Amino acid sequence: SWARRGVSEPVKDHVKIPVVLFPGNSMQIEPTADALLFLSLISGRNPELLIGQHVVAAPIIRNTKLEVIPTGYMLVNSGRITSAAYISNTMPIPDDKYSLAAATAMAGEMLGLQALYMDAGSGAEKEISAKMIATVRKAIQIPLIVGGGINTSQKALRALEAGADMVVIGNALEKDPELLIGIADKVYEWNQG
Repeated sequence: SWARRGVSEPVKDHVKIPVVLFPGNSMQIEPTADALLFLSLISGRNPELLIGQHVVAAPIIRNTKLEVIPTGYMLVNSGRITSAAYISNTMPIPDDKYSLAAATAMAGEMLGLQALYMDAGSGAEKEISAKMIATVRKAIQIPLIVGGGINTSQKALRALEAGADMVVIGNALEKDPELLIGIADKVYEWNQG
């Protein structure tokens, strides 16, 4: 029944918030979602991820009702080579080069991107530091999404306190689905404060 209804529709049956896709390539476009992060890997120099995949995806997306959110994707070093670094064939921004990350984020904003996603990558050894997040947050005025290595509610809270507008939890939920409850409680408390 998922094939007939669309992949995101069962999710939409259980949530009241928009379903936003984070596609890894043009094959991961699901027209029953509400929106799509149209990602450009601005921290890398791989032309396929700067514009190549976008050219392939654009005609497909144009024929959907998906809201398109132009998003700069910034890969940040997490202490080891992650799946994102390996698959994208790019070198992440060094985790101690705060001004380079800020300048990359500013350039993305100046190019007209509507959001930035800083990611330590899937299977990250460590999360992006609060100092890196805070430095980038001060440099831009568009929404900042942070992910990779966030595997506790405390790490999620630190990212929000440093300036992230959203946090992304991935692999950690595959290992411990109950983690979502703890993180959701922390985020709710933080939003109330």
